[in-house]
Amino acid sequence: MSASGSLATGFDRRPWLLLSPALVSVALLLVVPAMFIVVYSFWLRTATGADQVTFSLDNWREVLTDPFYRDILIQTLRIAAISTITCALVGYIPAYYIAYAPTRHKTLLLVLLMLPFWVSYIIRTMSWINILGVSGAVNGVMLWAGIIDEPIQMLYNEVTVVLGLVHFLLPFMILNIYVSLDGIDRSLTDAARSLGCTGWQAFREVTLPLSVPGLAAGSLLCFVLGAGTYITPMVLGGPGDAMFANLVFEAIVTQLDWPLGSALSLLLLALLSALVLVYSRFLGIDQIAKSFR
Repeated sequence: MSASGSLATGFDRRPWLLLSPALVSVALLLVVPAMFIVVYSFWLRTATGADQVTFSLDNWREVLTDPFYRDILIQTLRIAAISTITCALVGYIPAYYIAYAPTRHKTLLLVLLMLPFWVSYIIRTMSWINILGVSGAVNGVMLWAGIIDEPIQMLYNEVTVVLGLVHFLLPFMILNIYVSLDGIDRSLTDAARSLGCTGWQAFREVTLPLSVPGLAAGSLLCFVLGAGTYITPMVLGGPGDAMFANLVFEAIVTQLDWPLGSALSLLLLALLSALVLVYSRFLGIDQIAKSFR
């Protein structure tokens, strides 16, 4: 059938033809592997280390009923929430400054904001060892100044995990808030000021409410990325600071227990996907895409 014929029947194949490379890539690189993970989660690992092809709910029963996994999951959500709130509090001011900066400075500020993305996430995380370690810069300065007599152990706790996550996630938060602020009509603030509002009142009544979509989008992105990471707690955390993704890594890479690791990863994926669906239902997912245009 020709293109004109397909248009006559009301079905245009051209968009699907253009989308077909992307759809095939998503199917092969995302959908198919996810289906394998679902199948793996119902298999069993034998005492010899081999995977037993069967249909069993033992892995899911262990993941859903064992208090150990529940506690780690709660800890993961708590650390991700603390990191997200910190990013929102710290990131709003620089995002506001960039949005309202003179045009000649805005490009430079945006380039500086993008610089962390040019450095490996692992290198950025490990750099904190040189800053906060026993032989790091902070201890060195305090020893030199006579503030302390011996180095302080500042690494390998929950605080450094949150610090590393904030370091990693903050640019995402600033970008989302900036896009939202940059799209606000400046005349609305001017109108509020002309009606007698102070600068703070205009910000509280006009700017802040209109920037909530960007703040929410940045919070969602930071929370999902923070809850799904395992590098930061592995490098900067102690034995009691493991997050749920570390359990997945431990099960699959260290123990080679693919069935259990698949069940763990699917549980985390389902939880984060539910969060994204709730966000999409009430606020829409388009705001996140605007930050990367």
